[in-house]
Amino acid sequence: MSAKRRRTLRPPSRRRPDRRLVSAMMLFFFSAFLLIALKGELRWQGFALAVAVPALIYIATLWLPRFFPADKLLLAIANFLCALGVLVLYSTDLEAGTSRGLQQAISYGIGIAAMLFCILLVRYVRRWKLLINIIALGAAGLLVLPLAIGTELNGATNWIRIGGTSLQPSEVVKIALLLVLSYSMSRRQFWPWLIFTGFCLGILMLQKDLGTALIYYITTLFLFFASTGNLPLTGLGIAGGVGAAVLGYHEFSHVKVRVAIWQNPWMYYESTGYQIVQILMAISSGGLFGVGLGLGAPRVIPVYYTDCIFAVICEQFGIIFGILVLVMYAILILRGASIAASARHSFYGLLAMGATTLLGIQTFVIIGGVLKLIPLTGVTMPFVSYGGTSLVSCMGLIGLLQGVASLNQDDVEYDYEISHSLTEEERLPRADRI
Repeated sequence: MSAKRRRTLRPPSRRRPDRRLVSAMMLFFFSAFLLIALKGELRWQGFALAVAVPALIYIATLWLPRFFPADKLLLAIANFLCALGVLVLYSTDLEAGTSRGLQQAISYGIGIAAMLFCILLVRYVRRWKLLINIIALGAAGLLVLPLAIGTELNGATNWIRIGGTSLQPSEVVKIALLLVLSYSMSRRQFWPWLIFTGFCLGILMLQKDLGTALIYYITTLFLFFASTGNLPLTGLGIAGGVGAAVLGYHEFSHVKVRVAIWQNPWMYYESTGYQIVQILMAISSGGLFGVGLGLGAPRVIPVYYTDCIFAVICEQFGIIFGILVLVMYAILILRGASIAASARHSFYGLLAMGATTLLGIQTFVIIGGVLKLIPLTGVTMPFVSYGGTSLVSCMGLIGLLQGVASLNQDDVEYDYEISHSLTEEERLPRADRI
């Protein structure tokens, strides 16, 4: 078939949303930042963000997909959540005198670059063996750094400072973990992924970063079951996880405190229970429609910009908007599962499923903690919470998903071209041909 004919043969596109939805998103955030910039005294940062954030949305959802097939709905949801995080953080900066919103916008731009890198990595790398070994060694070294030069925060030693910038290595290692797990499991190599995962979990336990360890463990267990279908060993893994949770409860005092305030935060209102009580009061005070952008009292919640930002969203925009945000996460997870199910190679299927599982578990852990369904754990709300490392890591996970989605679309287009290049007789079953 000629190159000209190959270019003309394309299956009908089902990728959504179209330009109108993206334009509506851009207009929403432009107007929101502009209103904040005009509130009281003029704020140049607000005007800058009113231009920069819609521009980043346009680049990530409409411009980049011109160069490779993409799932635009997945891109739109991820970028809406990123922009929402910048907006909420900046709206709470006005009286706090901080620049978290501007810093988050910069991290958002870096995250788009990380997403593009991961897309290209999945799309064009074909020989993974050597690269996976390099990634595993580099990730192991990076994860160990906090034990040597790290700083303790909220009971966990999982941060390092480079110059004036803080970095959480466990967020970066998430991508390496998925690559190692997917590659090893797709080739039925048991020991490489088991050793690497065991090492990561051991280091996280030493750092007392139990929330991240939980996410790593459940993701590994889920991928193991997806790749083998071995229910007895999966059940054994679940039992082992429960045992580790009990051990962690008895060994770490801050875990006991979190469980106690989860059971009855009002008993500890003036001390350790103050945060969760303020979270619940903020959500209830927002009502169905919220108190308004930039209003309310989010700063009375300790670390409202990381662990508790969902409560701030509900307070300012209302419970209905908060439910819509949860629906967006649900759609993102469903799209990720669909991409994984459509992959034709086990490595890419496991990679997409792992990224989806990791984002889903992290979302449940933090939202469940904020809504008092489970004990509050110090992890970030994907795409939204303040933290450059977390945002860049989440966008990298979207890049892995988009890379697999682009390969899936290539396969669909190839099948379409092949089917339309055959004659009517060649498309008949062999037994029906004359």
